Amino acid sequence: MLPVPDGMPTERIAINMNEDCVICKLLVGELEVSMVHQDELCSAFMDIQPVNAGHVLVVPNKHAPYLADLDEDAGAQIFRVAHRVAAVLRSGVVRCEGVNFFLADGVAAGQEVFHAHLHVFPRFQGDGFRLVLPLDYEDRPERSELDAIAAKIRSQL
Repeated sequence: MLPVPDGMPTERIAINMNEDCVICKLLVGELEVSMVHQDELCSAFMDIQPVNAGHVLVVPNKHAPYLADLDEDAGAQIFRVAHRVAAVLRSGVVRCEGVNFFLADGVAAGQEVFHAHLHVFPRFQGDGFRLVLPLDYEDRPERSELDAIAAKIRSQL
């Protein structure tokens, strides 16, 4: 069961925990956490290594290492909560001129903690955060290549 932080609803929320997962340890209260939101599907809390002040992680309560392991309802709820967090960040609770969402799925994508999690962080001009794009980023594929890939994806949805 999840602990109930001050100011949160008093009902306790059940989770499916992986004992080796740092996010699961945060959710069950084995590690300190600054909770922003909890419901039956997901939780949101402050990142301890923020890009900027106000950086929040939104995670499923059920351990899911990758997106493919994530229940579709939990995934939808994670995005709903992230959307609300972004609106609050934009309201002026921290310095915020824009918001980024970031989710790394797999080692090649930069995932380091294997419990699916969506970063929501405020941005402002000159904050120093940037994405480094490949050198050939401006080389655009032919429309036929885009259409072929779209067809492959569409056939699997």
